[in-house]
Amino acid sequence: MIVVNKKTNKLAFFRDGEIVRTFSVGTGRTASLTPEGTFAIVNKIKNRPYYKEKIPGGDPRNPLGDRWLGLEVDGTYGTTYAIHGNNNSKSIGKYVSAGCIRMYNDDIHWLFPQIKTGTNVVITTSGLSFEDIAEQHDYPLIKHFEGKLLLNGETAALEHELILADSRVYIPMREVFELLGGTVAWNNEDKTVTAVVGDRTLVHQTLTNVVDMNGTLIEITASRMINGSVMLPLRNISELIGYYVEWDGAAKEIRLTEL
Repeated sequence: MIVVNKKTNKLAFFRDGEIVRTFSVGTGRTASLTPEGTFAIVNKIKNRPYYKEKIPGGDPRNPLGDRWLGLEVDGTYGTTYAIHGNNNSKSIGKYVSAGCIRMYNDDIHWLFPQIKTGTNVVITTSGLSFEDIAEQHDYPLIKHFEGKLLLNGETAALEHELILADSRVYIPMREVFELLGGTVAWNNEDKTVTAVVGDRTLVHQTLTNVVDMNGTLIEITASRMINGSVMLPLRNISELIGYYVEWDGAAKEIRLTEL
């Protein structure tokens, strides 16, 4: 998701439940010129000509820069409103455009390959944080879990925090499995992690919803990759490692106990 806040003339790019980067942007000269709402990116164009003045795409005079992320607004199909570069870097951060959202060329060069068609763009004028705006628009944010993890009755000190996403708790696979006496190996070529815990060998490709356990495929809620750590859904841990999982809401404790 992308969120554009016209109040601050800032753009935030969200991926996998977190803000990845924020950017300064330029928006409409008047409040009504840049439309507000949720709009899909429907086309991605490199070197789009500036048809009004017949300036070719890629020309340094082109006020659209050389990257165009077209927005579907009221049946315009990405031809009228867009997030794009510019040929006047001094306009960024100001209310200057005829309705489009301008970015520094270097910034949109970074953003452009990150975006897929169909990505939603929320445009608003708000005093809320980007995270609050995203939540208002049903974007599932990742949050740090405010609680403790106990292994066999003892608090586990973890380098990577537990997270909450889609109302589910996720735990760092390597740290927790190693605390249980297991070994964990990462294969960067095919993005798989292999863990041996007791008599169980688990092979899992990150971001998928399947774990191979001793040759049997176990379906899980898809894992996540957060800050370089594979995060597994807590609800599936019991069947994967044979530990009893208990949640104490009053104490804010997750307890893993060997069966």
